[in-house]
Amino acid sequence: MLRPGFRDPVHDAQGVFRAVLDALARPGTIHAISTHLDPPQPLTPELAAIALALTDGDTPVWLDPALAASPEVAAYLRFHTGAPLTDDPARAAFAFVREAGRCPPLAAFAQGTPAYPDGSTTLVLALDALDTGAGLRFTGPGIRGTADLALAPMPPGWPGALRENHAGFPLGVDGLLTAPGRVAGLPRSTAVEG
Repeated sequence: MLRPGFRDPVHDAQGVFRAVLDALARPGTIHAISTHLDPPQPLTPELAAIALALTDGDTPVWLDPALAASPEVAAYLRFHTGAPLTDDPARAAFAFVREAGRCPPLAAFAQGTPAYPDGSTTLVLALDALDTGAGLRFTGPGIRGTADLALAPMPPGWPGALRENHAGFPLGVDGLLTAPGRVAGLPRSTAVEG
């Protein structure tokens, strides 16, 4: 049986969109993401909410192996978003990663081109915990001074990968970090200090 999407599709999608927009405009800050979704496992409510709010028939979606292994997840996303699924992360407009500790290298995703930097992938990670405090320190546009985020689990080699991603600006991957009820943005313009 197919699980339901948003209860109020217009207003729920607008709320998620606003939270994501605020998170990307103020990198390194944590924003509440309200969802009453109960998607098929292992898709988290936060990943599902972002997919339902931001993807459609023109945005190819890549799912990590944990999500791709579930036919129910694929059916849920196809029905509620119409987004085509791709096996190639370099062709994805959005990539959803349930197992952050096994996240592919950022270079595996679409980086955009000089003429179309917006053709890059937005990577959406599900984390167990996302808090302010000791972890990674960020600087850049939208950040007053510095911002510190603690991620658990942290994808392997992420500090170096995020530095490389930033060095390629205006090309590169944008990131959305999620945890239960929370979202933070890491656009490619954000630099990592540690």
